[in-house]
Amino acid sequence: MKYIDEFQDPELARRLLDDIHATATRPWALMEVCGGQTHTIIRHGIDQLLPDTVELIHGPGCPVCVTPLEVIDKALEIAARPDVIFCSFGDMLRVPGTDRDLFRVRSEGGDVRVVYSPLDALKIARQNPDREVVFFGIGFETTAPPNAMTVYQARKHRIPNFSLLVSHVRVPPAIEAIMTSPSCRVQAFLAAGHVCSVMGMDEYPALAERFRVPIVVTGFEPLDLLEGIRRTVRQLERGEHTVDNAYPRAVRAGGNPAARAMLDDVFEVTDRAWRGIGTIPDSGWRLSARYRDFDAEHRFSVENIATREPAACRSGEVLQGQIKPHQCEAFGTTCTPRTPLGATMVSSEGACAAYYLYRRLGVTPTKLEASPVA
Repeated sequence: MKYIDEFQDPELARRLLDDIHATATRPWALMEVCGGQTHTIIRHGIDQLLPDTVELIHGPGCPVCVTPLEVIDKALEIAARPDVIFCSFGDMLRVPGTDRDLFRVRSEGGDVRVVYSPLDALKIARQNPDREVVFFGIGFETTAPPNAMTVYQARKHRIPNFSLLVSHVRVPPAIEAIMTSPSCRVQAFLAAGHVCSVMGMDEYPALAERFRVPIVVTGFEPLDLLEGIRRTVRQLERGEHTVDNAYPRAVRAGGNPAARAMLDDVFEVTDRAWRGIGTIPDSGWRLSARYRDFDAEHRFSVENIATREPAACRSGEVLQGQIKPHQCEAFGTTCTPRTPLGATMVSSEGACAAYYLYRRLGVTPTKLEASPVA
């Protein structure tokens, strides 16, 4: 399959690994930002093939995982209302709130529907003018543009019974929060290529310079990640800290101007809480004043919600790269994909789900030796 097979070539992977082994002379800790990158790393055993001196720390880049419990509980309350059709992508239905999830709400009679696009929710709103239709808009810079477009269309075509429950977050402020944490061990970042395909790389040079960390924009196939790691380790060994684009087939320096213009029109930057991490200044978006009438949070008056995280869940430490999933006492015992305590065990991009799915159940990885550079 084009753009898949050629980026999983084992011979090319071996050459990249050889280069990384030959280059790394000291311990380095790299954080891959995106949960999609984490799943590729664990699925293909990339972390086990690296030199012992190169550690990959899993970052907070899973949109489902970082959606705060308070927003999940707001979604549950709205979805349970008899006059509401609540629309969401499927991966949000099993994310646990304080005492239930969207599947439970649906089993109790709530009209909860899985859609494949926010525009599907807008279509449902047109078909059901006597009911309120709410779309659960979560995610990073990648999912924000289509959600913004949907609200723009709702306003343009005067569809008053549509609204958006917003929980969008931004990557650069999260990098800043990670680097200013007293417990930070991260020395370099593999930035998320799909985020940069929308937003470009404008915000990263200042971060690289301020914290003196290399930031390498990286894709999601095995060779993409190995190339990103190779470039990052080279910078670290040379004492450099620049922004490098290792994903040029998808990322341009300025990103997607049309998508950025839509974001600027519909959203405005705000402080945002991240599940397991806390509030990060300027790390999210909310609907701008022009589109505030489409904000489900205000429309349904669900601002004051009391939440309670399970005491045994350490997903916040996982999201900050402080522990690996199998270092949580609940992992694989009281917390499994069937009985999740936190969103990291549910999401298709969650680090706990990756470790469980690919059987990293507490076994110390054994690294394979790469062959010498020819």
